[in-house]
Amino acid sequence: MSGFADLFSQYDILAAFLVNIELTLWSALLSLILGVILVTMRISPIASLRGFAAGWVEFFKNMPLTIIMVFMVLGVFGQLKFQFSDNFDTNFFWLAVTGLSVYTSAFVCESLRSGINTVPLGQAEAARSLGLNFFQSASIIILPQAFRGAVAPLGNTLIALLKNSTVAAAASVATETSSLMSTMIEYNANLIVTIFLIFALGYVIMIIPIGLLTTYLSNKLAVRR
Repeated sequence: MSGFADLFSQYDILAAFLVNIELTLWSALLSLILGVILVTMRISPIASLRGFAAGWVEFFKNMPLTIIMVFMVLGVFGQLKFQFSDNFDTNFFWLAVTGLSVYTSAFVCESLRSGINTVPLGQAEAARSLGLNFFQSASIIILPQAFRGAVAPLGNTLIALLKNSTVAAAASVATETSSLMSTMIEYNANLIVTIFLIFALGYVIMIIPIGLLTTYLSNKLAVRR
């Protein structure tokens, strides 16, 4: 136990976890917005929109997240000179959020599409018979039901996003957990097991409530047929 106490006194471990939580929350919000736009395009009657959304999803689903993060730093920041802020830490934080968001949006889109598949075709036909256009029927009838059917896969996507936030180290976010863990191991190699347990338990503590909550909501909001 003395090893745990020493590490917590030397390093701000809770602050590192907070950075990952912030990365996850901002990325979850932006990827949800992108995912809703993409899934709306995927079910739209316009072929070019369906093709663009399908291409986006397939591209980012099959692209390693580390490569996206490295591109955000070396490509977007290094070559294109795009900056969110003059402050390096803030700039790299938002570059990491952008990379996580575009990557996760593909999985959010697929999760919502699985929810749309649970909506009976008669719902869309009824919407058309009432004179609603595509966007009205999608926003009022189809997507609200799709969200109810996609709670479980969206929860799994959120858990994956929380774990993927550790890849932000590749985007030069130096204050998150994986960067701090590397630093701690470098200077405290004799406590490597203790360090591993600290971060492993930290993620378990964060992830289990998400899984329990999404399971509860999935059962609670499930549409009874």
